[in-house]
Amino acid sequence: MSTDFHQKSVSLFSEQLVDKGIDLNQLVSQVSGFQIAVPSWALGAGGTRFGRFSIGGEPRNLEEKLDDIGLLAKLSKRTDAVSLHIPWDIPQDVQAIRDKASNLGISFDAMNSNTFQDYGQPLSYKMGSLSNANAAIRKQAVEHNLQVIEIGKTLGSKGLTVWLADGSNFPGQAHFRNALQGTTESLQEIYAGMPEDWKLLLEYKPYEPNFYHTVIPDWGTSALICRQLGERAKVLVDLGHHLPNTNIEQIVATLMHQDMLAGFHFNDSKFGDDDLSTGSIKPYQLFLIFCELIGGAMDGAQAWESISWMIDASHNTKDPIEDLIQALESISQAYAKALLVDRVKLTQCQLDGDVVLAQEILQDAFLTDVRALVREARIQSGGEADPLAFYRKEKIREKLIAKRGKNAQASGL
Repeated sequence: MSTDFHQKSVSLFSEQLVDKGIDLNQLVSQVSGFQIAVPSWALGAGGTRFGRFSIGGEPRNLEEKLDDIGLLAKLSKRTDAVSLHIPWDIPQDVQAIRDKASNLGISFDAMNSNTFQDYGQPLSYKMGSLSNANAAIRKQAVEHNLQVIEIGKTLGSKGLTVWLADGSNFPGQAHFRNALQGTTESLQEIYAGMPEDWKLLLEYKPYEPNFYHTVIPDWGTSALICRQLGERAKVLVDLGHHLPNTNIEQIVATLMHQDMLAGFHFNDSKFGDDDLSTGSIKPYQLFLIFCELIGGAMDGAQAWESISWMIDASHNTKDPIEDLIQALESISQAYAKALLVDRVKLTQCQLDGDVVLAQEILQDAFLTDVRALVREARIQSGGEADPLAFYRKEKIREKLIAKRGKNAQASGL
């Protein structure tokens, strides 16, 4: 895209904003300031239970993962943090990793524990971890989470994300109440081991890998447990962790109303936890979610700064860096569109019961082309006008393959 065309697009968009009484510079500042963390596991080719297809040039260690995130940050100016998964990404030299991240302008977001794989541990998580009927296995899972906290402290992280695969596949396999109680008591031990300036982000998932029941199947169960842990434990919403057609925007509003929203894992889905690129399937839903997020923050339900943001998607048919560029762009566009909603008029429509005009207000914002706005925010921040086009023009994947090898696969996965 030429510079002249971009400037004309920005000028036209600015004129539209004037008619709506919106300041372009303020919008640019808001879009520029919205940063989304990238998970360390998203830099390699993803996979399914049926297979994984390497694309070559994948990061072979944590250092190379940071290099890729630094590149992504430089091109997009939409991410400034990495979320590590332990034991996939245990730093061998903490100070060297901290220095490298700092030089790249990257901080460390919430840490992620792993109790859904054994990784040579003495006791198996086959029948659960924090919920296991065996107290020794629960203890092992608790100790792993405490280890993750210690690693996070050395890196400057301020949070722990806990997702459990615990559950059962057949009736009678597990004792529902005992499993829930064991999980709660285990999480209380973990919570007690966190620094006072940390928060615990507790995920939920209705199914997979267990298909009869999961111990934390929904936001209500997660919130119920968090209430028993303390005020620094809140619910993490992963957009893929819902049954089809769930009203996620209502969940967001409810959690914010109770000051219980810990953060987001962005992705998209057609059927379930598909791990598809954010905004590729349900862009209107993503927009509506941001409407609730912005509205909740404006109404004082929960502070915007208290919410964490991260992409959690990895598939095996795309270059992972290209996928992350697309996701960051989709998230930024949905956020920008939600900022355009005339909330004064929308509130009046709700008071008046004017259903038609309320819908028109939302549709007007959603159908507004904000690409020039998002592009301008990126350019003013020092990024590329079109990160994806730049990535391909510079043949960056080819350069990574030449440097790391065509058979290089991401470490830890």
